[in-house]
Amino acid sequence: MAKENLRALSLDVVMEVLEKQGFSNQVLNVVLSKYQYLEKQERGFISRLSLGTIENAFLLDEIINSYSKTKVKKQKPVIRNILRLSVYQIYFMDSVPESAIVNEAVKLAKKRGFAGLCGFVNGILRAILREEKPLKEYVGDSLSLSYSMPNWICEKWEKDYGKDRTREILNGFSQDKGVTVRCDVTKIAPDKLKETLETEGMRVFDTTIPYAFRIADYDYLEKSQSFRDGLFYVQDLSSMEVAEAAELFSGACVLDVCAAPGGKSIHMGEVLESLGGGSVEARDLSPDKVGIIEENIARTGRKNVTARVFDAREFDASSEGKYDRVLCDLPCSGLGVIGKKPEIRYRVQPEDILSLQSLQREILANAVRYVKPGGRLVYSTCTITREENDENVKWLCENYPQLELLSSTQYFPEKNIRDGFCVAVFG
Repeated sequence: MAKENLRALSLDVVMEVLEKQGFSNQVLNVVLSKYQYLEKQERGFISRLSLGTIENAFLLDEIINSYSKTKVKKQKPVIRNILRLSVYQIYFMDSVPESAIVNEAVKLAKKRGFAGLCGFVNGILRAILREEKPLKEYVGDSLSLSYSMPNWICEKWEKDYGKDRTREILNGFSQDKGVTVRCDVTKIAPDKLKETLETEGMRVFDTTIPYAFRIADYDYLEKSQSFRDGLFYVQDLSSMEVAEAAELFSGACVLDVCAAPGGKSIHMGEVLESLGGGSVEARDLSPDKVGIIEENIARTGRKNVTARVFDAREFDASSEGKYDRVLCDLPCSGLGVIGKKPEIRYRVQPEDILSLQSLQREILANAVRYVKPGGRLVYSTCTITREENDENVKWLCENYPQLELLSSTQYFPEKNIRDGFCVAVFG
């Protein structure tokens, strides 16, 4: 396939995410699955170009705006994203010839029906190449521009955690995310899985969880016989900490109040099966979401996990005092998983944080009542805001004195290791 087509596919991904509010991981997975016949290097080009452009859009717009009288927001969506892709290649993909960047951008504009704007695209890109300003001239000392992160987010983290921690967080959102997998211990021993994956040509690295590994040097997972056999599942290390923190036991009855797509419910069901028994009820708001959970239950063959449609904002009297473990992995701002979903940085607004905090407390107020005497409530989010984590933990302690805070851990994003996550356990 010609490289201009690789750029066209990258443009499709970027348009779907930045203009149509798609999620980059889902959109890109669809494209890469459809074009599995491409060489690994070609699929890598699409991934790097599309994700890199999405991740750096804030900075790329700053560069484009410094050369264009028509600011990015007022440009045609196709044109602004062709420019973003091209400027990303100029500054972040040194192996791509400059002439190819310009020529392919002009061709792409023409093919997408904007022949009249080919001169505009050509002029902007050639002006950028002609002046060859280093990135430092655009970003200066700004953390926001250095990491292409909206300024309000940087300021919030600096206020909450200090500048050094903020820089560590931003560095943790590296484009080189790596892949962490969870061994299904009911099907294979972790050490045996490691050997099997290495036999399949992968490099396998241990993590802080004995049944979890970081993998590298694979083509695509569907090509792995171990993956097709369901011997392992992709799951972030921080997400696995939820089942670890729950301290499950044989025979435990577990409720997951906001379970979609079901990864944590299935993980807990797997742990319970390995311990000798127990059950998990996975709930979510809509039939569509529960359908996804049911698909994942079927795919993993987890017989001790069931799914049910239920709105967690409503109190379920039939569940009062019924469960040994209640998991509240609640809707949140998602700012801890920007590394995997870079578009989140552009979608979350400051006012969303308190609105989400209110929703979380509404759900928690019901969930507390589902815990058996002597049972545990596990509260988790995939974010790193104090409002959604520390303040909600404090709110639970103040409003439900029958709960004892057993542990509360804020995981910050770490390159190639984990996402940002919070897990708090109450007994």
